[in-house]
Amino acid sequence: MKKFWKSNQKAIKFIIEVFFVWQAVIFLISFFASRQFPARERFMYNDGKEIVNPIFLWDRANFDGIHYLLISRGGYGLYQQAFFPLYPKLIQSLRPVFGGKDLLAAVFVSNISLFAYLILLYKLACLDYSESIAQKTIIFFLVFPTSFFGGMVYTEALFLMLLLGSFYAARKDKWLVAGILGGLASYTRLIGVFIFPALVWEWWQGRRMRGEKWEVEKLAETLLVPLGLLVYMKFLWRKWNDPLMFIHVQPLFGAERSNNIILIYQVFWRYFKMILTTKLDPLYFAVWLELLSAVSFIVLLFLAFKKGMRISYLIFAAFSFFIPALTGTFSSLPRYVLVMFPCFILMGVIKDKIVCKILWISFSLLFIISSIFFFIGYWIA
Repeated sequence: MKKFWKSNQKAIKFIIEVFFVWQAVIFLISFFASRQFPARERFMYNDGKEIVNPIFLWDRANFDGIHYLLISRGGYGLYQQAFFPLYPKLIQSLRPVFGGKDLLAAVFVSNISLFAYLILLYKLACLDYSESIAQKTIIFFLVFPTSFFGGMVYTEALFLMLLLGSFYAARKDKWLVAGILGGLASYTRLIGVFIFPALVWEWWQGRRMRGEKWEVEKLAETLLVPLGLLVYMKFLWRKWNDPLMFIHVQPLFGAERSNNIILIYQVFWRYFKMILTTKLDPLYFAVWLELLSAVSFIVLLFLAFKKGMRISYLIFAAFSFFIPALTGTFSSLPRYVLVMFPCFILMGVIKDKIVCKILWISFSLLFIISSIFFFIGYWIA
């Protein structure tokens, strides 16, 4: 631990500072939102008659958070198979540590994971860029309009930690660790399985560039990545006779996802029509946020490729963008793009201070609006 602190002291100090400022901002927004705006209680978490969890944390479990807590308490209910098992299992295992307060356990898992992710993102960025770029990358991520999901009862932070841990281990030539963390990631979210082709490319590229021998046993260790998904599929097959149930229940959540492939230009056309016909309300804000996220991150992916970003990073980022987008909607995309870490590193590379400040201010304003909507029960992502 001493060695880790010595070698990472500067990074950890910086991350502690920005992380606690970020937490304070979220707390203030939550406090303000609950007192100034009417809430839509239908999508908001509460303990019910018997209050167990701290009331001031209830709004951190809105929307999907309700499902994760229910799964952790009593297993899978109707249509909840869309939610992968690792996060609710961790909540369930830590509940006794927090005196039965499962919401507290969930928030703990999310925020510890987010802190670890920020350290890993900093260290991963520093492998190819300067510390100043790593710091700007962290700031861009934390002020991004939907970064608050990292502190909510969602899988975002846990998945990000496992994702970056897998890539960092691969960069350090620790392929068994990379495979294990990737496997846990695919047991957390479906998109985690696409760490596998990214790691295969990383293995191939690294051996080719350094002229090293082709150690197939290290490549074999990447096969652990799909194992998490396969374990969940086996569970679904044994219990409901449908190993793909996590896909089949998706259209039932109201996001209008199709089980058929819808071409990207068709999805964009659909959004342009919605922009022209949707009335001015919180949904209109969400539609704009989804469209802007889609346009921005396609551009960022292209620019990251042009700038010579590591192909393994871009393989995963491309899958994480197009897999949900090809279902016919950009719904939840403002949250899904949080895993596209090479795009945030690219933002950190921006040298123009004026451009950086404009982006930080714009992101911060959208962050405030988005988190207010989330806390009072309006859909964001």
